[in-house]
Amino acid sequence: MEDLEKFRAETRAWLEENCPPSMRTPMPEDESPWGGRNAQWKNPESKQWMDAMGARGWTAPTWPKEYGGGGLTKEQNKVLQQELRAIKARPALMSFGIWMLGPALLEFANEEQKKEHLPKIVRGEIRWCQGYSEPGAGSDLAGLQTKCEDKGDHYLVNGQKIWTSYADKADWIFCLVRTDTSVKHEGISFLLFDMESEGVEARPITMISGASPFCETFFTDVKVPKHHLVGELNKGWTIAKRLLQHEREMISGMGMGMGSGGGSGGISTLAKEYVGEKNGRITDATVRDSVARQRMDSHAFSLTLQRTAEEVKAGQSTGAASSIFKYYGTELNKRRNELIIELMGTQGLGWEGESFSEEELSAPRSWLRSKGNSIEGGTTEVQLNVISKRVLGLPD
Repeated sequence: MEDLEKFRAETRAWLEENCPPSMRTPMPEDESPWGGRNAQWKNPESKQWMDAMGARGWTAPTWPKEYGGGGLTKEQNKVLQQELRAIKARPALMSFGIWMLGPALLEFANEEQKKEHLPKIVRGEIRWCQGYSEPGAGSDLAGLQTKCEDKGDHYLVNGQKIWTSYADKADWIFCLVRTDTSVKHEGISFLLFDMESEGVEARPITMISGASPFCETFFTDVKVPKHHLVGELNKGWTIAKRLLQHEREMISGMGMGMGSGGGSGGISTLAKEYVGEKNGRITDATVRDSVARQRMDSHAFSLTLQRTAEEVKAGQSTGAASSIFKYYGTELNKRRNELIIELMGTQGLGWEGESFSEEELSAPRSWLRSKGNSIEGGTTEVQLNVISKRVLGLPD
């Protein structure tokens, strides 16, 4: 306990010295720190904050130090997260590499691949995207048809992916490909390759929110070195399933409003600002009840995720529980965004114009974006089917 308090004091002092003032304010969407080779920094302090945390390994605090991580114990990481929340620090790095790919590489990659890719992920040097869904293989992901042929000293990839998040901005892709057409699940392999490789094209898909986070991605005779195969040939489905668990847990975390002013605590502030307060309490009893319910549900969900994370570190598998988290986190995030719109009233319905603040203009876009949570990472219908069969044990 004494060592932990010493670590807390050292962490607090380091954060005070290294976390820039603007990194302790709510984060606008256009200042999200995705990193990567072609990153553009609207706020230079975002880059400064990412570099400082990355150098210390604290963008991936529990990863082993030999791969660039912080090497922290679960108790130390808990202290770090508490101290970051205490100063309202923004995320230093937002990364599919940290949320999804990294944990899979730690489990399945060889030593050379770990040393090649993990430190760059931690430092935010490479931005990754995910090549999973295809026009004919969404919910039935194992039906994917992107072809990968063995050409002796390299693989040749041809096919198409859909809904590839930020493919037009990513540096590398982790991609599921078909290496055996005679079988379904057993004919899939897991490849890593550079998005600047000849034959790769990403086309943004414009959404109702006006943004284009998703892309169609095309591969035409893309040459991939053989050492970029993760795991064994035709054994990629095992890696794919594990990575989907990480993705669903990432999406479920959106239900707590991570990194936004509309987080569980921020909703109370919004309510007081737009509805009014008296003696420190939200004046409207109905609104007060809605905010309290959202905060309680968010906190309970957070504790459940923390408990599951501890179970995983103890060697237990989350299994189908990730489907529960993905479903509940999706619904929680949709409710949170709906509540934000409700609190703002007509000010939360603006799309453009000087009469709306930046936060008010982002609210309807975030609300529209939250609808996509019920599709990405496995549709809500699929998650409910998984829960009914594998958790509740109901018959087909």
